Amino acid sequence: MNKKVLAIYYTQSGQLAEIISSFTAPLDESGAIVENVQIKPVEDFKFPWTGSGFFSVMPDCVLGVPRAIEEPLFNEEKYDLVILGYQPWFLSPSIPSNSLLHNEKFKKLIAGTPVVTISEARNMWINAFVRVRKMLGDIGANHVGNIALFDRHPNPVSFVTIFYWMLTGKKEKYLNIFPKPGVDEKDILGAAKFGKIVAENLASGSWGDLQNKLLEQKAVEIKYPLMFIEARAKPIFNAWAKIIAKRKNKTPWLAAFKYYLFAALFLGAPILLTLDAVFLRPFSSKRIAAKKLGYMRLND
Repeated sequence: MNKKVLAIYYTQSGQLAEIISSFTAPLDESGAIVENVQIKPVEDFKFPWTGSGFFSVMPDCVLGVPRAIEEPLFNEEKYDLVILGYQPWFLSPSIPSNSLLHNEKFKKLIAGTPVVTISEARNMWINAFVRVRKMLGDIGANHVGNIALFDRHPNPVSFVTIFYWMLTGKKEKYLNIFPKPGVDEKDILGAAKFGKIVAENLASGSWGDLQNKLLEQKAVEIKYPLMFIEARAKPIFNAWAKIIAKRKNKTPWLAAFKYYLFAALFLGAPILLTLDAVFLRPFSSKRIAAKKLGYMRLND
């Protein structure tokens, strides 16, 4: 009997749809029946974004507040594998992805079911992954694999290019100087090699070694400077989100957060990284290695 696979995800720009298509192609070729479902918020998020529209979702996103989504329709009551695609917003699972993981129908569907997660990010994906990992554990899903795709360009460069893409809808070279935004085409097409590994484990019905096999193919790569920045940004984002969520007039507070974010990225982060490189990192190799390993695991 053919294996039944559900691939479910949310996308605005279409990039995650391309990644899922590349990733699931080997599963299709293996004879599995792959069902693709897109998450549809009742009030969708417009793309391209406006600047104010993008920053307005920050509090709910960081605080994990779900919003209404259209009830997902599935062809099956149970699947042999579920592929969950998601993207981080503000170091957190995007609101549609978070909302899906609060949906009772979906929670019932994935309880006890093997789940492979695949994320697309500008570059900082760790905090969102940790939250998704915990939510899957709380639901009782069998989290068997994780893939993290991201823009490999330097942090300030990808910050500029992603905002150009988000605000114009154009995935092209800004000013003909900057690289194209988002996950590189080679990495999008390269997702197929991870799908091939998953297809082999799906055929055998054995999942215990899947994550190790994915890691051998660099399905998860952790850059220390980004890990360092994200760890320090997480509590700050949480503090801003809690403050803004309590305000009746959020507009000036959201504007203040936006300018804080710009200053932190272009001024604060380089200073902190320099201080860390001089005073902490040389003496913390074991601690850093342990943290990296923890983010590659599928359990807390």
